[in-house]
Amino acid sequence: MSDTVPAGISRGTPAFRRMMVALVAGGFAAFALLYCAQPLLPIFAAEFDQTAASASLAVSLANGTLAGAILFTSVVADRFDRRRLMVGAVVAAAILTLVVSIAPTWHLLLWARGLTGVVLAGVPAVALSYVVEEVDAASIGLAVGLHIGGNVFGGMAGRLATGILADHYGWRIAVGAIGVCGLLAAGVLWLALPPSRRFTPRARPILPALIALSGPFKDKGLPWLFLQSFIGMGSFVAVYNYIGFRLLGPPYNLSQTVVGLIFTCYLLGIVSSAWVGDLAGRLGRRKVYWMPIAGMVVGVALTAAGPLPLVVLGVAVLTFGFFGAHSVASSWVGRRAGAQRVAASSLFLFFYYMGGSVIGTVAGFAWGHFGWSGVVILLEGLLGLALAVAIGLAFLRPLPGNEPPAQILGS
Repeated sequence: MSDTVPAGISRGTPAFRRMMVALVAGGFAAFALLYCAQPLLPIFAAEFDQTAASASLAVSLANGTLAGAILFTSVVADRFDRRRLMVGAVVAAAILTLVVSIAPTWHLLLWARGLTGVVLAGVPAVALSYVVEEVDAASIGLAVGLHIGGNVFGGMAGRLATGILADHYGWRIAVGAIGVCGLLAAGVLWLALPPSRRFTPRARPILPALIALSGPFKDKGLPWLFLQSFIGMGSFVAVYNYIGFRLLGPPYNLSQTVVGLIFTCYLLGIVSSAWVGDLAGRLGRRKVYWMPIAGMVVGVALTAAGPLPLVVLGVAVLTFGFFGAHSVASSWVGRRAGAQRVAASSLFLFFYYMGGSVIGTVAGFAWGHFGWSGVVILLEGLLGLALAVAIGLAFLRPLPGNEPPAQILGS
């Protein structure tokens, strides 16, 4: 019997195309289910008599529980088949979303949203591990970028469809429709994803796996990338959480449908995640990473302007920068971590979603007390720190042992 490791899936092959169809479907479902509540926050605040910060819990709870559950999933995920775990997670989240659509009370709605975050932990960490395991080194950057593009599309479609449907048929019909779409996407994921060829389920002792989570913090670069994920995701979620409150009120007085259309800015994220990810793979991550973060700083600043076109432009620039930066950082973590890849990827995603939960909620208090200018000041301070860290990472020494010789400069 040969112990040769099967060749990785490479771009341009039928297996690569099938894999990307499946991962796009999985990412679409996960992010549509996770963020379908975001455009409804002003509606929740009015219907359930909540403040903007309290209404944001419909998003923040899902992000927070997802963050915590990802760490647990990272410990036990190797015991299960990758495909079964991802499909089961999407099905469970879709069912919980259907529960949200009929929830009679605010507390039940929040419980269902919190559990949605828990079960969805089976998708993001496992999907990234699957890509890194099954794709050849030269195609990882593109594969991660396209996978994130699927996430972006799901986030956009979920928000856009929910906003438009809520305006015409009510928020319960809108959320129920997203739940049904999640079930359909789970079927596509099951049918299209190629079985793992370079991974075999195995039982790992839980205590050593938990201890292994401390390993990435000994690296000089990974903790900074974790901080970047916290700030980047938190700033992005904060803008999308509260931009609806601003635009639905004076002087804009837009409808829910028009506000929902602003989420088409996510299309720019689909482009930037693949383009910036591929660019970083060719030129080096350290040379490229600071650029999309600088774009985020500019985007948030533009949203402070009065004219509506400039506000929308700011959201677009922020979106382009965020998904470009996330594409670079997520692949950078996977490549730099080496043997600690599972622990590092899990921690990266933990800080990523925890940022969406914490900053997404704190920004609600800034909105409640100081209006949109308070949100902008808070986020610009955080993103200024993120930009300084990104520039510092350009001088980080690469780890040759974790990189193929041709990609050392892009570590």
